[in-house]
Amino acid sequence: MKLKLASLLLTALVGSYNFSAHAATRELNLGILGGQNATQQIGDNVCVKQYFDKTLNVDTKLRNSSDYSGVIQGLVAGKIDMVLSMSPSSFASVQIRNPNAVDVIGILTDDKDQSKGYHSVVVVREDSPYKTIADLKGHAFGFADPDSTSGFLIPNHDFRKQFGGSKDDNYDHFFASTTFSGGHEQDILGVLNKQFDGAVTWTSMVGDYNKGYTAGAFGRLMRMDHPNLMKNIRIIWHSQLIPNGPILVRHDLPSDFKANLVKAINELDKNHHDCWMKAVGGHQHISPATVDDYATIIDLKRELMNGDR
Repeated sequence: MKLKLASLLLTALVGSYNFSAHAATRELNLGILGGQNATQQIGDNVCVKQYFDKTLNVDTKLRNSSDYSGVIQGLVAGKIDMVLSMSPSSFASVQIRNPNAVDVIGILTDDKDQSKGYHSVVVVREDSPYKTIADLKGHAFGFADPDSTSGFLIPNHDFRKQFGGSKDDNYDHFFASTTFSGGHEQDILGVLNKQFDGAVTWTSMVGDYNKGYTAGAFGRLMRMDHPNLMKNIRIIWHSQLIPNGPILVRHDLPSDFKANLVKAINELDKNHHDCWMKAVGGHQHISPATVDDYATIIDLKRELMNGDR
């Protein structure tokens, strides 16, 4: 009798565990990096929510953070289930803090030329006298976010080598000031509004310049309320190619649900590409990728986090 009762209790516990695990997948948390207009962030991902809600029978929550660190913390803590367009530098932060937090399921790839990278660029006003980065000596400069790759990690690395010092001393006092604006949109607007003489942002540098290229911050801002943006700015510096952001899913999701989620992400890209492009910010699709594709970025981030500034 005792053995039978124990068996019944064990069956009930297993059933309860399975129910709890299944119930936990009913809410799907999509992380969206900060640095752009919150209303536009939500608008660009409404179709994504509708797709996942219908395809996976879930309630998709759009977790848009005011900065990059909110998504990083959410992934490390297991509170965010997927990110469709992750900053490589932010991914590096997650990987360093918890290498088992997420799975890389792909890399964004340009629809036009199949390239898998983008550039950090310095922009100035078109009516300014600045033609090269050297012309910004003694002037105010804007970075995006401490966890942005093109908005800080890469230009910081290059400026340290070129000018010396660090952001703390404005690169051996090359710039009069350096400020984190909060995001790529804010950097561009800061230049237009003369808050900064120059600032960094990101772009594919592929396709039509006047249309803001195939991917990047220019296109988002042009769609929002600056259709003539490219006539009002000038690019005076660009970095080497940076690997595009990874597509991530939370590692410890239930295996069956995770497999269905990965399948759904790929089908969103393939079968609903207009929606996909709005979410990731450009004419891009998914190609295979692994953590190894971000080894250099992870090394640079580790140096920065260890205080090698």
